Amino acid sequence: MGHQDLGVELKRIFPPERVLTSELERRMYSYDSSFMARFHSFVPDAVVLPRSTQEVSALMKLASQRRIPVIPRGAGSGETCGCLAVRGGIVVDLSAWDAIEEVDVANMQVFARPGVVHYKLNEHLAGFGLFFPPDPGSTRMCTVGGMVANNSSGLRAVKYGTTEQYVLGLEVVLPDGQVIQTGGSNNCRALKNVSGLNLTKLFVGSEGVLGIITRIRLRVWPRPKARGMAMAVFSELEQAPAAVLDVYQSGILPSGIEILDTSAIQAINMYKPEINLPSAEAILIFEVDGNPAGVAWEGQQIAEIVGRRAVSVEWATDPARMADLWRGRSVVAVAAARLRPDGSRIFAGEDISVPLSRVTEALRRIKELSRKHDVAVVNYGHIGDGNIHTAPVINLDSSAEVQRANALVDDIHRLAIAMGGSTTGEHGVGAVRNQYTMDEHGEAALVMKQLKETLDPLNIMNPGKLLPPEGGKDRA
Repeated sequence: MGHQDLGVELKRIFPPERVLTSELERRMYSYDSSFMARFHSFVPDAVVLPRSTQEVSALMKLASQRRIPVIPRGAGSGETCGCLAVRGGIVVDLSAWDAIEEVDVANMQVFARPGVVHYKLNEHLAGFGLFFPPDPGSTRMCTVGGMVANNSSGLRAVKYGTTEQYVLGLEVVLPDGQVIQTGGSNNCRALKNVSGLNLTKLFVGSEGVLGIITRIRLRVWPRPKARGMAMAVFSELEQAPAAVLDVYQSGILPSGIEILDTSAIQAINMYKPEINLPSAEAILIFEVDGNPAGVAWEGQQIAEIVGRRAVSVEWATDPARMADLWRGRSVVAVAAARLRPDGSRIFAGEDISVPLSRVTEALRRIKELSRKHDVAVVNYGHIGDGNIHTAPVINLDSSAEVQRANALVDDIHRLAIAMGGSTTGEHGVGAVRNQYTMDEHGEAALVMKQLKETLDPLNIMNPGKLLPPEGGKDRA
């Protein structure tokens, strides 16, 4: 079916202004932040912008009848090609369907449509003294629907965990157009519910391969009254993870613990010299939150405990000083490209997760791989839960460097699996990591495929993502 014919069919479901079929409009949906997207042209056949569950249901019935792939998309901030039409089809742009329908303060939950931006949700909840704790770095652009689909987490996962811990129920449109409610009946407001199989957990993190999430019921928490932050500088990398363990064993659970290694410190100082981070093998940033007295006590304890291993430690509760301490971490993703004048930071191999006990080893091994493939890298991330973000920096115009970068990324992913970790801690699998699904999950991956085939026998929901590819390798 041609673009125009498909457009005619879609305009029987959606108003004409919410059906995009021109070449320019479709190309605007052909990329995300991933390295892979730079070298492919994943242009969808059409794009639709739904505003109701009924529209999404009618779309899925049409797609099922015509066997057309359907790809849900939020803000497009992902790094895995997860929202791209790698096999053509219809992209469903949910980003403008952004209503916060209700904040149920008495029952500590909020009802929202998938396009709500994370930052705006928390800005709205602040008026009720509440917040939704997962805290991705892309808070000002990523959507809550995308966070649910990828089970996102972020900077404060150490204390608050991942998105799945807050999803109480979902409205989902299945591939055949059927609409289901998970987590209880349509009027369910219960915080605890162990009735039936947990279908909510099945859809959280499913990356759009099982259905389209159209409404979300989230648990929310009281907003902490106080925050404090500590920055610790280490002359030896090994001392940083050891200091994190010391803090845990003292009975303190910070809300976030971030690490910058030598490469990250160098990149930040090149990008923003005024930040002037001290030269070191590692810098740790701790954040604690809670009531003011508790924050003050925990901060003093962290400073004392970490100070036994660090060259220096600074503790702050003044908002301006905390912002200063946080500036380096906040710019590192952008600063990475400054490692070389002709360099670009690529998003690939950027999200491995390893056991806490092996973080130092992983950082050392990644540096060895960097030298092996002659590709510069910057390392930073959420050391409190073993989630390392590696940023390769290359000249994109050099085919030889691109080839070496791909080899480096493959080695990093295989290193994570060999170390008892994962190829992704929070960014997802998409089309860039599904070749490792069998290695990472073994026979369980085949059960995942059976679940997919049961709910989506025509394989029209976001095909080519998450699950093991046919023939062992599928780079779309």
